[in-house]
Amino acid sequence: MSHQTDGSRVFVEAPARLHFGVLDLGRARDRWFGGLGTAAPAPTLLVSASAAGTLRADGDDGERAAAFGARFLAHHGIRGGADVVVHRALPRHAGLGSGTQLAMSVGRALATLYGVDGEAPGLARAVGRGRRSAVGTWTFAGGGLVVEGGRRPDGDACGPLLARLPFPPAWRCVVAVPEGSPGLDGLDEEAAFERLPAPPEDEVARVARAVLLSLLPALADADIAAFGAALTRIQEMTGEWFAPVQGGPFAPGPSAELVRRMAEWGAAGVGQSSWGPAVYAVVGDPDAAARLADRVRGVLGARGAVYEGAFPSQGARVWRGPLTP
Repeated sequence: MSHQTDGSRVFVEAPARLHFGVLDLGRARDRWFGGLGTAAPAPTLLVSASAAGTLRADGDDGERAAAFGARFLAHHGIRGGADVVVHRALPRHAGLGSGTQLAMSVGRALATLYGVDGEAPGLARAVGRGRRSAVGTWTFAGGGLVVEGGRRPDGDACGPLLARLPFPPAWRCVVAVPEGSPGLDGLDEEAAFERLPAPPEDEVARVARAVLLSLLPALADADIAAFGAALTRIQEMTGEWFAPVQGGPFAPGPSAELVRRMAEWGAAGVGQSSWGPAVYAVVGDPDAAARLADRVRGVLGARGAVYEGAFPSQGARVWRGPLTP
């Protein structure tokens, strides 16, 4: 099936997101969740859309793309449709935010076509994302490390952006996605969160202190040793909150093993993104990233994917056709 690639078609390319941890799980408090994370150097997804009388979606993850598109059009009361194509999808159930990034990308393409609110919080509301974590919403909007403040239990607005700090240009990220048990999402994830006990107040306070007084200052000072130590500590603390459902602070098996090995191999900071199986490491320069990525590939072989590169300095890219901007 052919699709237009001239100026009438809007393209959106969005990076995968890495979730570095939540700030709280307690539903009895003023705000729920909150969290921190960043865009990954790779992989990315790519969608496009052109105006049409009815809504249709083709390509990988086309069914979900159509559902997000329908929700967006209904939210804004738009009578028209769109011809949506998912040219490249993110791995599903991998901890890379595939659902949110697809929803936001489809919404952004349709917002551009129909001249409605294209800002990240409005997009998230229109496509029904950001009800727990808003990290993916804010990494879609821009680069760097983001910290979001959680949502109010009596509203549908996503958590507000509290901080966005750029990464030093030399720093690199290695992302590994081993084959194995998929991470949770959708109804399974909702059920898992319902089973998790609220963490004690003193643990929530320790995580908040680590973010505010260790992680963010270290990033502002470009101190990778302090940043990595803080990131690993936050991951270990918040990982314990998920252990009753997950089986440990990191998903047992390849994910937990890779986190341990990457730390042993010299990564400044390590962790697992969301429910996994994606894990990541932060290092100080391109050579260190290449060496670490090669070692991880040697362990995984054909049983997974490895990506490495600089932290993105921007969020999603939007342009009108042709396919290559």
